[in-house]
Amino acid sequence: MASLAGLAMLFASGGVTAAEPIDVSAKPIPRFSRDSASDRFGDLDFVGGFEFWSRDGRLKGVSAIRLIDGGERFLAVTDTGNWFAGRIERDASDRPTGFGDAVIAPLLGPDGQPMRGKIAADAESLSIDGDRVFVGFERDHRIYAYENPRAPFGETAREIPLPLPRHEWRTNRGIETIATAPAKSPLAGARIAIAERSIDPDGNLFAAIFDGAANGVFKVRKDADWDASDGAFLPGGDLLLLERRYQGFMGGLGIRIRRIAGASIRPGALVDGPVLMEADLSDEIDNMEGLDVWIDAEGGTRLTLVSDDNGSIFQRNLLLEFRLADQPAPIN
Repeated sequence: MASLAGLAMLFASGGVTAAEPIDVSAKPIPRFSRDSASDRFGDLDFVGGFEFWSRDGRLKGVSAIRLIDGGERFLAVTDTGNWFAGRIERDASDRPTGFGDAVIAPLLGPDGQPMRGKIAADAESLSIDGDRVFVGFERDHRIYAYENPRAPFGETAREIPLPLPRHEWRTNRGIETIATAPAKSPLAGARIAIAERSIDPDGNLFAAIFDGAANGVFKVRKDADWDASDGAFLPGGDLLLLERRYQGFMGGLGIRIRRIAGASIRPGALVDGPVLMEADLSDEIDNMEGLDVWIDAEGGTRLTLVSDDNGSIFQRNLLLEFRLADQPAPIN
């Protein structure tokens, strides 16, 4: 197990670390459903999860997460302009139980300074591509690239061109997803960006392929009640899209995950796909904003989801983990 001193060395950037250790408490979530003992939810099996919190007020608003080292470590961003990283602790049954060796650090802009204010600091999406990290921001719509996904702390951002004209990204409804396709997939390692609720005249979500062989705009079919929250690619190249529904206090909160064929994602296309899993407040969910896909030691495909508590005492920070079932549920 790495020591905090060792982690300070690991997370050093240019010989000076910008990351500070942070104490994070956790409470395991043994069951996903409050009404059933089943672990199967659509095409997913629930592995485990936990609620987490800290006395440090910087830990709030976790909006995107990526797993590295076979799910052992994670890198996340918050919508208040911070990196959050560390190790995922597990029990003897390989269920996630909490965070270890956690650190937090400010995201730096192209000027090398922390971002000030919600408009500038509203990081909502995250992707890792080799030795580069891409972070998408809404409100002040932009994408920043950083070096060193293991330790981007202290790295100065490099702004890259937006894959869509700025006027098509709606205020506070902009880039909610950045995902990098596998190299051996129909998109051949290209990145995509998907809007939360920036829609065209037909009500479909704006999206774009960039840094690939065939760049361009495509659309994602949008159901009226659902907004995109995050997305990640399966090893074969299909895209899993996390969506969120909020219909006020009486209407409640829901989430779902759609599977979109990678071969259908191309410039000019309108893409759609079946729902793999849907959940509501009868299940252990909150404002789920982050999704990643990774492969475990047995070769199984796992999904990790995180929630954004909006800094509210009425919401929870959650990490949930599922395994993609070997035998999908039949389509009705």
